[in-house]
Amino acid sequence: MAEAAERIGAAERIGYITRVQSFSACHRLHSIHLSDEENKKVYGKCNNPNGHGHNYKAEITVRGKIDHVTGMVMNLTDLKRCIEEVIMDPLDHKNLDKDVPYFANVVSTTENLAVYIWDNMVKVLPPNLLYEVKIHETDKNIVVYRGE
Repeated sequence: MAEAAERIGAAERIGYITRVQSFSACHRLHSIHLSDEENKKVYGKCNNPNGHGHNYKAEITVRGKIDHVTGMVMNLTDLKRCIEEVIMDPLDHKNLDKDVPYFANVVSTTENLAVYIWDNMVKVLPPNLLYEVKIHETDKNIVVYRGE
């Protein structure tokens, strides 16, 4: 019985850590694959030639085994550094369409922004740790991407 209790206590536990980061950026919703008229119809006021801005809130969630020595899935200092490198440095106070090469030919929707962040977070995080990227474009518009 003591052995069974030991095994249960030593069982690998899975934890989730989410770090929230706010950043500001502007963009224009405009597809090079649509005519100007179609862009206006699809994107409405978000197709304004001068663009518009958002105060985004990104939630980055990692999932993994809780280390029995450190008690952590990941050191939050390391997660913060990764977020700084992937989100803050290239995106904060930037024009997504003009300052971020990825969006030169990709419409800068919040869905595509989540994909961009995912694709770059997986490059700097330990393998198989990233679980979810959630972007709050506004209080009412939220996008979730899980790498699918």
